Amino acid sequence: MRTLKNLLAAGAASLMSTAALAADLPMPPMYVPPPVEDFGGWYLRGDIGFSNQQVKRLDNALYYTPGTTVQNTGLGFDSAGIFGLGAGYRFNNWFRADVTGEYRGKSNFHGTDIVSFNGVPTSTNTYTGSKSEWLVLANAYFDLGTWWCITPFIGAGVGGSRNTISGFTDTGQPAASLAFGDTASKWNFAWAVHAGLAYKVNPSLTMELAYRYADLGDGITGDMYTWNGINAVNNPMHFKGITSHDLKFGMRWAIDPVPAYAPPMLPLMRKG
Repeated sequence: MRTLKNLLAAGAASLMSTAALAADLPMPPMYVPPPVEDFGGWYLRGDIGFSNQQVKRLDNALYYTPGTTVQNTGLGFDSAGIFGLGAGYRFNNWFRADVTGEYRGKSNFHGTDIVSFNGVPTSTNTYTGSKSEWLVLANAYFDLGTWWCITPFIGAGVGGSRNTISGFTDTGQPAASLAFGDTASKWNFAWAVHAGLAYKVNPSLTMELAYRYADLGDGITGDMYTWNGINAVNNPMHFKGITSHDLKFGMRWAIDPVPAYAPPMLPLMRKG
């Protein structure tokens, strides 16, 4: 009987000791839902890429000589590099906007035309030259959801393009002739649409692969003159309807990235 009482007393003492020890341990972790992420913040961006440009037609005062018709053929540009910088703000998890400025490198131009007089072909002209631009755009983007850190997006931009035509030459056949146009620049209204994929490497860095269609307006050369500097009429060559299909690789750096969520530490609870 005494043995049973001793066992009961020892068990009670052990339970009390365990309870006292448990009171000194941290409270069991409780589920605390993470806060709603604040997506807002400033960012910087850089882009590189290449262009695939077209021009709708050429235009010149001599095209309107009575009885003369001119048909442009084979007008086009070689590909050229694109280098851009910008800054923007992310308003929430689906909308952001930025302002970008970029230099679009020199792209070689080539083309020909067929000149007819009273419906009869009489000569051809072969054109060469180069074109470059400074392009400034204000852009808005819509992010369409994120899967495995990849976010598809679309966007649009408006701004201005300073188009520069340089080294323009006109070689005529069969009557050999040669004319030149001085370097000239022209500012135009420009607009663009974007589509692409963004990959979030970490809270500070996001990488982009994007396509852009850009309408760059028109271009113009200086007044055309012959090899001996003679020109009887002011007739710069006009480049009408310059557009471009661009492929770009970009990076965005968040200036104030949202830190990774860490649950709060729970204080030790001691028996009072």
